[in-house]
Amino acid sequence: MAETSLKPWVTHRPEPGAVVELLKPITWFAPMWAFACGAVSAGVPLDGRWLLVLAGVVLAGPLVCGASQAVNDWFDRHVDAINEPGRPIPSGRIPGRWGLHVAVGWTLVSLAFASTLGGLVFAAAVLGLALAWAYSAPPLRLKQDGWWGNAAVAACYEGLPWFTGAALAAGAMPSGRVLALAALYSIGAHGIMTLNDFKSIEGDRRMGIRSLPARLGPGPAARLACWVMALPQLVVVLLLGSWGLAGYAALIAAALAIQLVLMRKLLADPRARAPWYNATGTTLYVLGMMVAAIAVASAGAQGGGS
Repeated sequence: MAETSLKPWVTHRPEPGAVVELLKPITWFAPMWAFACGAVSAGVPLDGRWLLVLAGVVLAGPLVCGASQAVNDWFDRHVDAINEPGRPIPSGRIPGRWGLHVAVGWTLVSLAFASTLGGLVFAAAVLGLALAWAYSAPPLRLKQDGWWGNAAVAACYEGLPWFTGAALAAGAMPSGRVLALAALYSIGAHGIMTLNDFKSIEGDRRMGIRSLPARLGPGPAARLACWVMALPQLVVVLLLGSWGLAGYAALIAAALAIQLVLMRKLLADPRARAPWYNATGTTLYVLGMMVAAIAVASAGAQGGGS
């Protein structure tokens, strides 16, 4: 690991490109997509609220998610020196304590931005950022335990953005159906987070981080992830059917059936195929989120929402 990455006092500043890399734009898609699902699920016309919704997308992705990535990279710099030494902090491209400064500054910017979007949105942002810091930073450092850490990330990536999108679009507390979908897809995302941890098994074991793949082993962790992803989707299918939305339920059931086939291939070699499944099965999972959001919105438009 580059020594400059841990020296507290350095005179030069990081290049802007390194700061952008620290904020990891590729990770912004998940909360932005969940926010969009929430906004759609509210089932209300967005006339006159487009700028608010766009602001919410910025809050969910570049701001809150970006801040969480900076926080994680700062407190994970020793682990990253083993797993991914080319990252901005262990490589020295973000020198000294600049990683911490970016994490704190971006958190404050996110809170200030969220405060302009209403009380419900601000409360969700506060909770999301609190979970981000609790996930990475001592003394809690929830990521030390795969159960709690994955739950925190799943909430930040799926449940909270979905809630925020629905609340901002409707200008009110989301309906019970919307909250149920946000909760179910957040639970399922716990399994996605488990698969994401497969890339860092070696470093996690060496640094004492009890991610589920490091703790349980690749096979058991992959089987657990599959169950955790599949069961909430099955509940969504059953709920949509009970709400008189059988066509939408059938679409999600078909996507789940394909995922089950892909899961069998994943389980044959989970360590090697976890990235492949994230590009295939997880894609079907997130597409199902939007189908469910459209379903609930259509029910609301027909007077069936509650």
